[in-house]
This record gives sequence, C-alpha cells and structure tokens, in this order.
Amino acid sequence: MKLGIVILAAGQGTRMKSSLPKVLHTLADRPLLQHVIDTARALDPQHIVVVFGHGGEQVRDAIPGEDLVWAEQAEQLGTGHALEQAMPHLDGVDQVLVLYGDVPLITHATLAELIAEAAGGFGLLTVTLDDPSGYGRIQRDGNGAVHSIVEQKDATPEQLLIQEINTGIMSLPAERLRAWLERLENDNAQGEFYLTDVLAMAVAEQVPLAVVHPGDRVEAEGVNNRAQLATLERALQWRQAEQLMLQGLTLRDPARVDVRGTLRHGRDCVLDVNVIVEGEVILGDNVRVGANSVLRDSRIHDDVHILENCVIEQAQIGAGSRVGPFSRLRPGANLAGHNHVGNFVEIKQSEIGEGSKVNHLSYVGDSDIGAGVNMGAGTITCNYDGANKHRTVIGDSAFIGSNTALVAPVTVGAGATIGAGSVIGKDAPAGQLTLTRARQTTIPSWQRPAKTPKK
Repeated sequence: MKLGIVILAAGQGTRMKSSLPKVLHTLADRPLLQHVIDTARALDPQHIVVVFGHGGEQVRDAIPGEDLVWAEQAEQLGTGHALEQAMPHLDGVDQVLVLYGDVPLITHATLAELIAEAAGGFGLLTVTLDDPSGYGRIQRDGNGAVHSIVEQKDATPEQLLIQEINTGIMSLPAERLRAWLERLENDNAQGEFYLTDVLAMAVAEQVPLAVVHPGDRVEAEGVNNRAQLATLERALQWRQAEQLMLQGLTLRDPARVDVRGTLRHGRDCVLDVNVIVEGEVILGDNVRVGANSVLRDSRIHDDVHILENCVIEQAQIGAGSRVGPFSRLRPGANLAGHNHVGNFVEIKQSEIGEGSKVNHLSYVGDSDIGAGVNMGAGTITCNYDGANKHRTVIGDSAFIGSNTALVAPVTVGAGATIGAGSVIGKDAPAGQLTLTRARQTTIPSWQRPAKTPKK
C-alpha cells in the first residue's frame, strides 16, 4: 500500500498571543510541526504534504526537508478545504493519513496501528475524555457502531454529553476521499467545510470503518494556548525520562530533568535534579552530573564527576575528571583526563593536558596547557588585544602562581614556576622561576584613615 501523509498546519493560533506561527512554538526545543514530521517520516510514506497558511514563509524556512511538499490554504475555510489543497500532490497513493501540526505527541505505534486497521477502509482515532468541551463528538448507533461526528457548535444538549471525541486523525482511502471532498458543504454554524462530514459519507457507502484508541490520551492532545504547550512539554519530558530510566540511567527526580536534544549514556550514570540536556550529549560509564547543570553538545567520558551548577557547552571532558561546582566550559574546551576544574573557572578554546588543574576563580582561553600543570587561583590568560585573539602555551608540569596574568602570545616552558601576582608578557624559560613583582616596602609612619567623629 502506498501511503500519503497530510499534515494540516495552516491555523493562525491566535490564542497563543504570539507573532510566531503556532506550529513553530517548541517542545523540547523543537517546533511542534517538526515533532509531527519526524513521526510521519518514520512511517515511510510516498509523500508528506504540509498544508500551511498563516506565516507560511516563516514556517517553510524553519522546517527543512527535501521530502516535504508545501500546499497553501490561502483562505481558512475549514479542515475539509485544507485537505482539498493537498490532494493534487497525492497522485498514486492508496491511503491518506491526516495529521495535525499542533498535535505533536502522536506516536509511531499508534499511527501504524491505525493504518493497519484501516486497511484500505476508513480509520478513525478517538479518545474518551472526562471533559470533552471543544471537540467533535463521536455518534454511535444502538449497536455501538460509529455513524457520524458532530462538531461542538452544531451539537444538541444531548450530544454534548457524549465523552468520546474525534481527535481529527484519520486514515482514508484516497480515491473515495477525492469524491467525498467534492461533496462537502458548509451549511453549519462555522460556515466551514468540515473534514468530519466525510465519515457519514463513508458509513452511507458501507466503507469498512476501524476505530482505534491511542495508548495514552496525551498523544491526541493539541496546543491552542501556552498553558497547553506547557502541559505537553511536561508530558514529553516524562516520556523521555521514563525511556532513559528503562535504559539504565538514574534520574534523582525524573520530573526535574529536561532533555531538549539527544542523550546517549553508558552504565551507572546519575543525573541530579534540574539538569538540562541540549543538542547531542554523550556520557561514558559512571558519570555523575550535579544539580542545576546544563550539558550542551558535549562528550563526557568515563568516571567524570560534574558538580552542581555547571555549564558545559561544546566541550569534551576526559575520563576521571572532576568539574565544578560553578564551572563553565565553553566551546572548544577539551580536557584530556584526570583534570580538576573548580569553582568559578571558565575555559574556552583550550586544550588541557592530562592531570592538569585549574581549581579556582580562573579564566583560560585560547590556550594549550600541558600535562600536570597547576594553575593557581585567580590566574587568567589575556588572550584578546582588542582586535585579535592570541594563544598561551604552557609546558608540562609548570606551576602558575595565584593571581597571575599571562599576556598572550606567550609561552611558559615545561617545569617553569611563575611567582604569584605576576604579569607575564614574555616567554618564561623551562625549569626556572619567573616573577614580576615590585619590591615589597613597609612605611613605618603610615596610619590607616579613621572616621571623623559625628558632632
């Protein structure tokens, strides 16, 4: 069977109260529409057609994909009209699956079941809600067979009591669908062409009808406002957290971990509360990440301990290292292994050799640090001259005294010692002590200023 998928994404989303089209609002840092497209691709369809309207250029620019066909719905005349705009792009398909750009959590498993159950007939996804307000109601006959859908604004008081609702997600036979769409009328409270009206046509023609329910009702929930967006964000994060835990990751509190990208991990890793993962993050074995830390597009090797309140971005941390608390590793920070990076230390575009330590209140930028180096508290590399960046090179086993400024470009030789409080602007030779302090002086006659007594 050749499958065509239509994603309806033309709504303006006025209740979002935003200049951004609704389908571009994000869950886990990905647009709502992108979630739906990714799920659609996993079904291996012949065509994916996205029907756009409000903010169309913005939507197309934000969602890449050569496999996507875009169909414009210039006038918002209802779901039936929207689907009609897509049909010219679905030649040769046997079945049409209708999805929605603002229903992001629908799963591959549910859709695969719907397609299989429809099997050339009419497949309908429904759920039962305690509060069905706002949704079209599923009408069944005395034998329990579905025969039609009534929209809320057209429903009688008795029909409004029905709790089984239409999710809008359908699997339809393509050729029959073309004829049904031509017969749609807009004589209803909204003056729109309802896609739901094709169900009654299918029943009248005795087309086989399959009704499927999702494994979790949240799969069929849409986003119309920011409160609903937040609800689905939590649902998605719980879904991801549960999957990670089943794969062996320990989460101290799965309700307080956000994964906004992909996380791969080894054995016996632990994430404390309020850890945020963005982009692609890879953890080795026995990695521990402290509370309130952010990991972004980074690789962390075995036996690393990241303490609380750290930001790790586009960095690599070698095995056996200890980072934090309150450390920031910026893009290009590469720790070879068994390193200590401590509180209020910032490192960027630097190679830190095996066993080297930068423990307190330091900035290391554009540097090549050898193995076994100790950077004293308050050490900074002065890498920017106001126009260009320059590199600092420190040889193996060098000792940099506290409160030292290394003015790049500069090289400190292997085994060198730099006296505390120095400003090093010239190369320091290997194995020797270099310092730039002025002579210490005591002034016996000096007195500390005293406060003037109040009158």
